[in-house]
Amino acid sequence: MRRLEYLLMALLVLSSPIVLALSSDKDQPVELAADSVDLDEAKKVSVYKGDVDLRQGSMRLRADQVTVKHQGRKPDKLIAVGRPVRFEQSSGKGKVKARARRAEYEVNSEVLTLIGDAVLVQNGDTLKSDRIVYDRVRHKVRAGAAAKGKKRVRITIQPDK
Repeated sequence: MRRLEYLLMALLVLSSPIVLALSSDKDQPVELAADSVDLDEAKKVSVYKGDVDLRQGSMRLRADQVTVKHQGRKPDKLIAVGRPVRFEQSSGKGKVKARARRAEYEVNSEVLTLIGDAVLVQNGDTLKSDRIVYDRVRHKVRAGAAAKGKKRVRITIQPDK
């Protein structure tokens, strides 16, 4: 059961503000590279397209497109799409990696949703489903039907060595 707890803790790592950063990472500068950007101040939306590479501290997010919706000057919702969206970050328990076709992060409620072929990996342990939702505030993880997905949840836990 200890490995499953580590895997669920990995979801905690994935849900800190800005773009899912660890607390130690959130004080680091955000670096973003993309082929193009479209900033619409009137609609309070910025869209980054083409080989988007976002980094902050140990965190890295790669996607085909990242859309950031703002409330005032602060990000409110982040939507990343790709083939796939890839996320990785160092944690005290090893590197955490995730991928999905779409990732949505609600900054204010701190809810992360991985949609479409969603996979979360830490130390060889994996959690797979078509939809994984993590509510950081309530410390709840839902996957598959519990997360309004349509596919079964698959968990692989490696034996202790």
